[in-house]
Amino acid sequence: MKRTIEEHADRFDEIAADYDDSQNQTAEYRACVSLVVDHADPGPEDVVLDLGCGTGAIGLALAERAGRVVGRDISEGMMERAREKAAERGLDNVEFGRGTFRDPAYDGRVDVVVSNFAMHHLADEEKREAIETIAALGPRRFVLGDVMFFGSPDPENPLYSPEVDDPATVGMLADALTDAGFALTAVEMVHEQFGVLVAERAEARE
Repeated sequence: MKRTIEEHADRFDEIAADYDDSQNQTAEYRACVSLVVDHADPGPEDVVLDLGCGTGAIGLALAERAGRVVGRDISEGMMERAREKAAERGLDNVEFGRGTFRDPAYDGRVDVVVSNFAMHHLADEEKREAIETIAALGPRRFVLGDVMFFGSPDPENPLYSPEVDDPATVGMLADALTDAGFALTAVEMVHEQFGVLVAERAEARE
């Protein structure tokens, strides 16, 4: 991780109010949101855990289908915006609280885990630890949308912020998922630097 959790939290607190109108308007981000929501596909009794939930773009969309959505983030400012949006939409089956990838601060049932544009802040070894933590929660499916490299990124034209972001290759993420007991069931390339991976528990597919 190129910055501490506290530094990342402070940075996102500062931009929370304008995040939906600025950071979330790229075509790549919108495409990843749509794919993550579609692939998550929760049932009406399912509990969804949204890690790095931000202002709730994924979690609030899934709350209309799922039994319950639990959002976790390190930025209170981002989660406060998510709570406001949930109230505006009359959604009472969502909750947001502080948690990290490696310590989600949640020990209830989890059927589906989702994350979008958040895990790339972790170093590769930290990503592995995060995926192992997610696997230990026992979800049948994990859907990850993120900055990820399908090839060699152009250092002259990075579509991310090298000073704060630490994206992984698709191969590294795929290996980490399979090592944690998942089977990779879909790979969606949105751009050479963005994509969505869908992983299911191997035993759930038998």
